Amino acid sequence: MKVSARNVFKGTVIAVRPGAVNAQVEIELGQGDQLISVVTQESVTALELAPGKEVLAIVKAPWVMLMSDGSDLRLSARNQLVGVVKHIEPGAVNSEVTLTLPGGTEVTSVVTREAVAELGLTVGGSATAVIKASNVILGVTA
Repeated sequence: MKVSARNVFKGTVIAVRPGAVNAQVEIELGQGDQLISVVTQESVTALELAPGKEVLAIVKAPWVMLMSDGSDLRLSARNQLVGVVKHIEPGAVNSEVTLTLPGGTEVTSVVTREAVAELGLTVGGSATAVIKASNVILGVTA
């Protein structure tokens, strides 16, 4: 499968927490890195999501927001992944920023060049990737 999204994570479902309409799916990405997705109950059934099921978690880079360390903000976004800036690729308007999480998972974000400067992002520095759980698309192989 080929997709245009920069972030395609292979993982294993570790928990499914059902709700009236949606379910929260917790995914282990390896080495302790985790991601949470919110999908419909219909998707849980159709994809046969259960602990131990291998999944692909897909997140487009523009859906990944970045924060610099030391922020006192409290956010409702379920995925707040602290990492180290591995690479910054500046473009004319936007920059692509790749973080490495403690377990080795890489997360790529596309933000404005202005945001990179305002956040003080530098290679080797810390940053937090913020991803809404509803922006994590799940897929399984047939």
